[in-house]
Amino acid sequence: MGESKRKGGENMEDTDIVALYWDRSEEAVAASMAKYGGYCAVIARNILGSGEDAEECVNDLWLRVWNAIPPDRPKKLSAYFGSVIRNLALDRRRQIQAEKAGGGTAALCLDELAEAVGEEEDALGAIDLRDALDRFLETLGPNPREIFMRRYWAFQNEREIARALGITAGGVRLSLSRTRKLLKQYLTGEDAER
Repeated sequence: MGESKRKGGENMEDTDIVALYWDRSEEAVAASMAKYGGYCAVIARNILGSGEDAEECVNDLWLRVWNAIPPDRPKKLSAYFGSVIRNLALDRRRQIQAEKAGGGTAALCLDELAEAVGEEEDALGAIDLRDALDRFLETLGPNPREIFMRRYWAFQNEREIARALGITAGGVRLSLSRTRKLLKQYLTGEDAER
């Protein structure tokens, strides 16, 4: 192991950090955070004006980078991380502004569903999506079905659903995440049967 790898992540060369990503070493994220975490947080905070939203974007950054390297092999990590965090923060800012205007909930809900359903209609082939969704909803228990319908039909946010059902927002998020995964599996299975 090279001398720079034995020092802290803040002293590592970019090429060494990139090599850690290519080796799929979790040390890569720790080294990135040590060297560039503050820099990225400042960019996000400047765009968002909120420390909490900025922190969320920085956390999303590390996942995005982990999934992008490999195949990416950036030469200058400050520019690479700066570009990714800027885009994440701008996306988050647009989302916040849309939610404040009241028009963001529907778009956000549809984006969440797109992950399960797929972006292209061809992915479902000849399946009638509405009928497939009806059949899928029949497979759910009453509570997950109500949470799903409140979110994706009535476009309620997680807090509204939690308040209406007397559960936590975290419980709503967990239920929605599980249901989207089940929906994706269900639709994939239906597509395979056709």
